[in-house]
Amino acid sequence: RHGAGQRPPPPGADIRLWQVFLNVDKDGSGSIDARELQTALINSNWTTFDWDTICMLFSIFDTNRNGTIGFNEFNGLFKYIEEWQRVFKHWDTDQSGTIEERELAGALNGFGYNLSPQLIQLIVNKYSGAPISRGYGAAPPAITFDRFIRACVVVKQLSEAFRAVDKDNDGWIQISYEQFMGIFLRAP
Repeated sequence: RHGAGQRPPPPGADIRLWQVFLNVDKDGSGSIDARELQTALINSNWTTFDWDTICMLFSIFDTNRNGTIGFNEFNGLFKYIEEWQRVFKHWDTDQSGTIEERELAGALNGFGYNLSPQLIQLIVNKYSGAPISRGYGAAPPAITFDRFIRACVVVKQLSEAFRAVDKDNDGWIQISYEQFMGIFLRAP
């Protein structure tokens, strides 16, 4: 068996991305598990991505559902993360490395979601990961890059689920408790 660093890249592979993949594949198995991925993905404040975001990314990119991500799946994940980094940098207007309420409102509005200030505040509070302290001198709650991705994906998926039930497109639905739970539990 060759060591992980000695394996040749697949035909047509981006050499730089192949090297990243090999560095993330700590056990040399030829695929990445969730723990390996978590150690590789870092926020601007040097924290690793939170576990729920890692699980969401795995649910999107583990296309064959074998519990690992191979190089081709990793290639898609890498491009997805790069695109989200561009989006995050665009909306992080104060360049703080986090997204605050005003910035999130702008981002979601830019994506076509016209949410109330109360709903924006609820999203920020849910995904900021910090205890909410509104006292004098307290920093406002803010969302790190990993949680920004998850918050946006959740808003998208819940909105799509709502629209699927909103047959007359009037912004109102009548659903059973069972339907509500199904919509909620399918969200990342």
